[in-house]
Amino acid sequence: MKPTDWNTRAQQRTARLARAAQALGPQLRGKVVAADAVTTLLQAVLEPGDRVCLEGNNQKQADFLAKALVQVDPAQVHGLHMVQSVLALPEHLDLFENGIASRLDFSFSGPQGARLARLASGGRIAIGAIHTYLELFARYFVDLTPQVALVAAHAADAQGNLYTGPNTEDTPAIVEATAFSGGIVVAQVNELVDGATTTLPRIDIPADWVGFVVQAPTPNFIEPLFTRDPAQISEIQVLMAMMAIKGIYAEYGVQRLNHGIGFDTAAIELLLPTYGEQLGLKGKICQHWALNPHPALIPAIEAGWVQSVHSFGSELGMEDYIRARSDVFFTGPDGSLRSNRAFCQAAGHYACDLFIGSTLQMDLEGNSSTATLGRIAGFGGAPNMGADARGRRHASPAWLKAGAQARTGQRGAAGTPRGQKLVVQMVETFREHMQPAFVDRLDAWTLQEQAGMALPPIMVYGEDVTHVLTEEGIANLLLCRSDEEREQAIRGVAGYTPVGLGRDKRMVENLRDRKIVQRPQDLGLDPREATRKLLAARSMRDLVRASGGLYQPPKRFRNW
Repeated sequence: MKPTDWNTRAQQRTARLARAAQALGPQLRGKVVAADAVTTLLQAVLEPGDRVCLEGNNQKQADFLAKALVQVDPAQVHGLHMVQSVLALPEHLDLFENGIASRLDFSFSGPQGARLARLASGGRIAIGAIHTYLELFARYFVDLTPQVALVAAHAADAQGNLYTGPNTEDTPAIVEATAFSGGIVVAQVNELVDGATTTLPRIDIPADWVGFVVQAPTPNFIEPLFTRDPAQISEIQVLMAMMAIKGIYAEYGVQRLNHGIGFDTAAIELLLPTYGEQLGLKGKICQHWALNPHPALIPAIEAGWVQSVHSFGSELGMEDYIRARSDVFFTGPDGSLRSNRAFCQAAGHYACDLFIGSTLQMDLEGNSSTATLGRIAGFGGAPNMGADARGRRHASPAWLKAGAQARTGQRGAAGTPRGQKLVVQMVETFREHMQPAFVDRLDAWTLQEQAGMALPPIMVYGEDVTHVLTEEGIANLLLCRSDEEREQAIRGVAGYTPVGLGRDKRMVENLRDRKIVQRPQDLGLDPREATRKLLAARSMRDLVRASGGLYQPPKRFRNW
């Protein structure tokens, strides 16, 4: 019997490197590739059917490498299986239209959601699954390991050591999975340092994990995704934020939490130093965060509400502020933020007591999704943040109280005691173009049929949702004793949507008597007092002032 060859991965890596060296010639110096030779490099290292991770994150994009990959010859490079977190750039889908890629496993598609839906329904893309971030990262180390990874870093030296800067995001997970399985890592960087007169601020990725480095003609694209202008926060959102603070945060004593993206949660952050102070909650709630460095959090930090913030990524313009507040943020000796999406997702799943986010659709079971007809946006980290961590074993007051309510509610008083994570869906009853947020049947079921998915793309399962918060009030699903009560609690806060109008009024009033449904007045709130005057900052300029001039908003947020 012929002996087994146990070194095929290493041999393939050696062959790919040799092909690249031969194809590039003098355009390769050590590990540094000339910018105008990158497409040649990619054609040399890639093979048909390869699994390729093109770094597309929530914010940081390997945009130069994406443009170069689109230019490869489809006759030579085709059938690629793209495994990446986010589809953010047009080039991410151009790969499929050009016949270079055919299969996709991803987490979030954001601005490319409508185009992705068209390509998927037309059979141009085979979608393996819409993952959570942690789920996709985990599969990098199991059955979706990239053969080639194309990543972005802030700077590199001549040896190939990388400094990823404040927006590290997904890079460590991508690079480690690839480099330690015989794969090739190609990094685009904004700057090359010589190592003699100028050195890297810190080494985030060691050189022997990196195959090639190219200095891009322009800095890699970074989206200030989580930045929200306080001027656009409505008084309805102020009211909802007040209900969240008094009816949920104070009720459970929430200390460790994650906020989803949006104006709703920005309003909560901006009410902490004002309304939260009025309620005497400082030191009692909201001290430890898994969160990007939202500018909206500046007033709460300055007022002493926040003890720590660990981040998935950074926010443009927050660099100087973060450096000056190193007791709050996770920073290196150079003063710059160290973000890490995988670790922060794990923190949000296991170490936080509350997740509060939003959705586009919710059904009568509490299932929610951002995948709607004509737009497959994906989920990002919401399913990790918005899921009860069954493996959690440490206790906290908020976790224990939610667990006790769950046992005395739908699960009955008997059984082994355990806690439960608070998962709050905060949504106005009507979204853009007056589309109802509450529906009898999620579009996810139709999308499953159209795209041939094994499962409907549900973002957060109803069994994990503990509270639904709208401008109508709060529905505490933990206290519901039956599926019928859960349905009526959801209908009870669904407003004038068809779902809301279909409520059993007598049953909803009974739920209100039991504090399962709470209106603003039940919480002692007068909606007329929910004005923008309560916000600790009402404009981007106010945030700059609150930071002592340290925050420098991106140009598109400057209107002065």
